Amino acid sequence: MTERAAQPKGTTRRNVLKAATGVGVAALASPLLTASPASAAVVHPGMLHTAADFTRMASKVSAAAQPWQDGWAVLIANSHSLPTYTANPQATIYRGSGTPENYGILYNDIAAAYQNALRWKIQGAGEHGNAARDILNAWSSTLTTLDGSADRFLSSGIYGYEFANAAEIMRGYSGFDLTAFQNLMRNVFYPLSNDFLVNHNGAYITNYWASWDLCNIACVLATGILCDDQAKIDQAITYFQSGAGMGAIANAIPYVYNDQGLAQWQESGRDQGHSMLGIGLMASICEMAWHQGYDLYGYDSNRFMKAIEYVARYNLGEDVPFTDYTWHYGAPGVWEGWQTFTEPSTASRAQVRPIWAQLYNHYAVRRGLFVPNTAAFAKIVEPEGGGGDYGSTSGGYDHLGLTQLTSTEQTRTTLPTGVTRSLQSVNYPTYYASYGNDSLGALTQVTSSSSSTVKQQASYTIVAGLADSAGYSLRASDGRYLRHYAFRVELGTSDGTDAFNEDATFYALAGSTSGSVRLVSHNFPGRCIRHRNYELWVDTYDLVSGTFPADSSFTPVTSWA
Repeated sequence: MTERAAQPKGTTRRNVLKAATGVGVAALASPLLTASPASAAVVHPGMLHTAADFTRMASKVSAAAQPWQDGWAVLIANSHSLPTYTANPQATIYRGSGTPENYGILYNDIAAAYQNALRWKIQGAGEHGNAARDILNAWSSTLTTLDGSADRFLSSGIYGYEFANAAEIMRGYSGFDLTAFQNLMRNVFYPLSNDFLVNHNGAYITNYWASWDLCNIACVLATGILCDDQAKIDQAITYFQSGAGMGAIANAIPYVYNDQGLAQWQESGRDQGHSMLGIGLMASICEMAWHQGYDLYGYDSNRFMKAIEYVARYNLGEDVPFTDYTWHYGAPGVWEGWQTFTEPSTASRAQVRPIWAQLYNHYAVRRGLFVPNTAAFAKIVEPEGGGGDYGSTSGGYDHLGLTQLTSTEQTRTTLPTGVTRSLQSVNYPTYYASYGNDSLGALTQVTSSSSSTVKQQASYTIVAGLADSAGYSLRASDGRYLRHYAFRVELGTSDGTDAFNEDATFYALAGSTSGSVRLVSHNFPGRCIRHRNYELWVDTYDLVSGTFPADSSFTPVTSWA
């Protein structure tokens, strides 16, 4: 079944959501919203990263710990992170039809400012801090106008929130003109973002897809944080929860399938690239709000979590439910039309964007929730890059990225290699992953009185993955490997082909209990080994079944043989 939920009251990690300074939908009737002075202390740094985050990053990179080290390697290999990068500030940035565009200059310089700021905070190298400072100062003293067709609102939203994040990192740095940059955000970026949320460029409220609203909500929120302006923070939070546009959460995620733990994203029928754009923008809003004490991640019974699981699942190649969605486009008195989408679009399916590690970290690590599709997609994307690593066009700069480095709070599960272990079922602790005389995978009871053959069949040597050394393969005593065939787990003899190696390679993610692991298929990352009816299968993640998390979790213990 589907539901289009009402818009409930807000969820906050603060004692109250300051309604007195919040800007509700009714207040959006004014053409320009003016902000009041801050009414409460704003956390700094408190956008995508906090002081604790930077301490963790520096410690983990210094220790060459994974997966932070891989993320760091990607960062320092990016040319935007070089301290020799020179800014090219412009008085006017133009995006859209009608005149030569130059907005690529801006998004490249933002990536450079952010990446150099990260390198300074993590490594302490002053040359990188100086580079970031100089880029920010150059633009705050030069840029006066964002121009163009309707696309200028994408410039205000995307580049506004990204630029503010770089500036937030550099707050307090010697020679950085914070006041000038705050004025840049207040006077150049925020007015356009605010105008879009109020007027939507004169179009029908449904004309612009969710990502248009979301990037401008992100800009308003980032401006509020950078400028210690509680009214702007409240404006963004309130719009996210109950705004009229498509970026408000109930409109961006219009249908919830609670019986499947999934929720349909508004742009799913349009294409998957824009769906992931919107997911990444909502993630940035939620992360910035989280650091200021607001739990938008969990708003409306984890509505966003269900949407990311939906988008991840579909882009992993699995089926998802879909409710017909009608798009009403155009402008009142000018033109209009309707288009009904009846299924998810396959356009740009499986596109890679650097957003997934942050989402996995919040739901799986901070909250301890089961997000297997998100986990699987995060594995595909790693090691995660940033602006400049995903092509030279604007889509490659829609997200600051690098969230594997910046957001990971827990070391990913690893297994010892070259040792023999038995895989004990979490929910049937006297049973182990095994195989029978027919070589088919099974869950078998093993005790001290079991035969040597039964004990041997429940023991495997863990080796580096045949298809990927970052994964694992399980080798039986006779040299055969556990692999999947037609999604049934079986023991097979390697023929050296890529197909066999991929079938026999699995990644380890944290299981449902401490010390347990979930073995995710290398070539079908939306599936993992689980037992059902005492047989072993590589099954699609089931977010609803109360037994699935335990059915797919095994604890490596001292081998029986």
